Amino acid sequence: MARTDAIVLGAGIVGVSAALHLARRGLSVALVDRRAPGEETSYGNAGIIEGNTYFPYPFPLKPAALLKIIFKQAPEANYHLSHLPKLAPWLFSYLMHSRGPAMLDFAHRMRPLFANAVAEHEKLMQEAGAESYLRTNGWLKVYRSVRGLEDARRDLDVIAAAGIAFEPLDTDAALALEPDLAPVFERAVFWPGAASLSNPLAVTRAYAERFKKLGGVLLEGDARSLHRAGDKWRVDTDEGAVDAAAAVIALGPWAPDVLDPLGIRLPLLVKRGYHRHFKPAGNKGLSRPVLDAEVGYLVAPMEQGLRLTTGAEFADRDAPATPVQFDRLMPQARELFPLGAPVEPEPWLGRRPCFPDSMPVIGRAPGQPGLWLDYGHAHWGLTLGPVAGRLLAEMMTGETPFTDPKPYAAERFLP
Repeated sequence: MARTDAIVLGAGIVGVSAALHLARRGLSVALVDRRAPGEETSYGNAGIIEGNTYFPYPFPLKPAALLKIIFKQAPEANYHLSHLPKLAPWLFSYLMHSRGPAMLDFAHRMRPLFANAVAEHEKLMQEAGAESYLRTNGWLKVYRSVRGLEDARRDLDVIAAAGIAFEPLDTDAALALEPDLAPVFERAVFWPGAASLSNPLAVTRAYAERFKKLGGVLLEGDARSLHRAGDKWRVDTDEGAVDAAAAVIALGPWAPDVLDPLGIRLPLLVKRGYHRHFKPAGNKGLSRPVLDAEVGYLVAPMEQGLRLTTGAEFADRDAPATPVQFDRLMPQARELFPLGAPVEPEPWLGRRPCFPDSMPVIGRAPGQPGLWLDYGHAHWGLTLGPVAGRLLAEMMTGETPFTDPKPYAAERFLP
């Protein structure tokens, strides 16, 4: 029977970061997953560390946009009809949290995390020897029409008033940054405060190696085996049972598999998403991620090729893959950038764990002494993993948290 100070369940970027921060503070930590670090959702993201984020992802309200989604013609969203009964109440709550005063509330509560996101990654990358994967040249959003940018003007004005830097560009100025784009857009916005990674999986693995060098133990096991053993938490691994006074649930979309049996049922829903790598045609390339804002996809330069990512798909977590959004967006993607042949035979499917208020849960698990939660980071798992891990470790070790953790408490969803 192995005993340790803390068990972290889930070896994605969120769990690895939490385990690393705990190990940096001298705790004996076991990091447990059924797969190697970073091989699930952490592998397939757009690679952007979004220090510039201010508002949650918006819910489309224009009738034309809604009709395209309803009739399954929208590149930015897809859904499974069988999922609608489960989706409807969550989606209504999401709508209420992504408009009006609720957007400003999100901005106020989440800003401390986003504002420190790039710096926290930089610290861990330096320790882990992973600086070569980091790009600090921002990212670019292009708008096919002047109207597209004008529709975002109100939000941009609020963001500017908050002191977050961005640069509106015309077509020529945007092409000066990314000369291999085709001039099929009329406006762009450059966000210099963001960073990006050329290989998110490699960065997660580098953090895991740093964790091991600090004495952390990486084990294969099934998180669903977590249970009480006296005054400890116990999980079964391939190396035997591990006991600890504290356990951290950092399982992203799989967190309910462990928490529901413990009576902790929070309103988590999964937004699925796909990516596929393409070779660039000729000698073309990109130096930073580019979002085609009015179409709803992103292309990012990665070591594996140009990664094309889709918007959200609303479906059961484990339903068969339906990457139909690629059919909808590929003509416009090839119009913007000369994409060559795909690298993989099939698109990759990932699952984003999302709460309706677009904020993660970070802190104690209600009614379960010694159990901690760090999940539900939505579209920003890569961005927030290290900074959320720092906040959680500060709470668990009795340090003064760098920001008030109350906004991220699970109790916000309880009566």
